[in-house]
Amino acid sequence: MTSAGAEQLYGKEHVRRTGRETTTPLIYNLDGDTPVIVASQGGAPDHPGWFKNLAKNPEVGVQIKADRFRARARVAEGEERERLWELMNEVWPHYEEYATRTDREIPVVVLERM
Repeated sequence: MTSAGAEQLYGKEHVRRTGRETTTPLIYNLDGDTPVIVASQGGAPDHPGWFKNLAKNPEVGVQIKADRFRARARVAEGEERERLWELMNEVWPHYEEYATRTDREIPVVVLERM
């Protein structure tokens, strides 16, 4: 599935308040074999709910096309974040615009296979 031409993965995370599982479609790119996603929420002042859920429980189910696997989410920092931010802007250039709409640093999330 695509969002205006960008590939999407499906992340399954546990909702921090209810404990139930929810699925979120997200734009991704690969850093080698490792999926990378961005918690932009269109440049809103607060992080998206799915990111807050991962902060509480970083273990997530991921589906990319027919490939389903468990992953541990972590936030990229420093030089790695800058490199991955550029990688993500290759597939969704709007991230740069979103960054101008908010005072928060938009998290870049790495999904490491377990």
